[in-house]
Amino acid sequence: MKKEIHPAYHSITVVMTDGTEYQTRSTWGSEGDRLTLDIDPLTHPAWTGGSQHLIDRGGRLSRFNKKYEGLLGS
Repeated sequence: MKKEIHPAYHSITVVMTDGTEYQTRSTWGSEGDRLTLDIDPLTHPAWTGGSQHLIDRGGRLSRFNKKYEGLLGS
């Protein structure tokens, strides 16, 4: 590896929204910094597979469905 082109990799503390903490290694911040999360990956739908809603008011989704409606068959 080339020297001095890679970011510093060091230990930090991650603080979850419920107050729990864990140690990890990261390029974020400096050695010993604390990263406090605003969104918790343990409860946020983006990480837990929560419900998704497709909102389409006659736009892209409707045009796509109309264009390809005969491919899958009924």
